Amino acid sequence: MVYNTVDKTGFKWSIEDKPVTIAKWDGAAVKNSLDDAVRKIMNEKYKYEENFKMMDTRLWICSISCLFAMFALGWDFFYPFPASRSVLFLCVVSYFIMMGILTLYTTYIERSHFLVSHEKDQAGIDPDNVWIIDSSLKRFDDLYTLVFHYTNGTTCAQRESSLTKSVSSWFDEDGTLQLQLFEKDVQSLHDEISSSEKKDK
Repeated sequence: MVYNTVDKTGFKWSIEDKPVTIAKWDGAAVKNSLDDAVRKIMNEKYKYEENFKMMDTRLWICSISCLFAMFALGWDFFYPFPASRSVLFLCVVSYFIMMGILTLYTTYIERSHFLVSHEKDQAGIDPDNVWIIDSSLKRFDDLYTLVFHYTNGTTCAQRESSLTKSVSSWFDEDGTLQLQLFEKDVQSLHDEISSSEKKDK
């Protein structure tokens, strides 16, 4: 199998010129390798710009939570308990509040989104079209679900396309990802939305 090839669009498959091989019974590794492949396709094949705002927000929430914990630790070092009681109480409460915010954020805002990409207007006039991509792979299951959410930057019209297939469609017996096969399925989802957009114009 060749992993460094060029397709009709000029897109070159090459992840450090090495095949992506994982333990095929490790569901998390399987999902992560497929998600990374989708990210590569969107960023390199279609030249979309990845938006890290969603991930950055989660990191900020976690960082602030850690700061509360570190401040409590430092304060207790200089002013040992019970002198530090009130500060420790406030820091512990603040930490759990931030963890609650993080839980709400990941559950209702981030959800299963792993990629947000912006399709820039070639003329640089119209707002960006936004692609939000979700994926899921249940524990002890072989069915990987990939969902593309598209929002037109000008009309705010939304479209969606999805597929659910067994991961065995893209991994061989050794756990090596067949990149070209997976890229075809990702492209079909993308083109399904793009073609419907062109018909409406």
